[in-house]
Amino acid sequence: MKQPNTMTEGQRAYESKRAAKAGMSLDKWLAMKQRDQEAEEKARLKAAAPPPPPKKPGFFGRLLERAQKPLGS
Repeated sequence: MKQPNTMTEGQRAYESKRAAKAGMSLDKWLAMKQRDQEAEEKARLKAAAPPPPPKKPGFFGRLLERAQKPLGS
């Protein structure tokens, strides 16, 4: 997102109208908008991350695996 000092007059007027409609100041509005964008980006990155590798079976899991194998040579 652009910083408030790099916005054009038209952008600043548009955001001011939206902030007034929401009942807050322009600074508060821009801060809230920035937080929302960061939260969306964080959620998008979290969804794209690969799942962790499966855990190695514990003691009882290994015992159950051995119990299910047939006896033999």
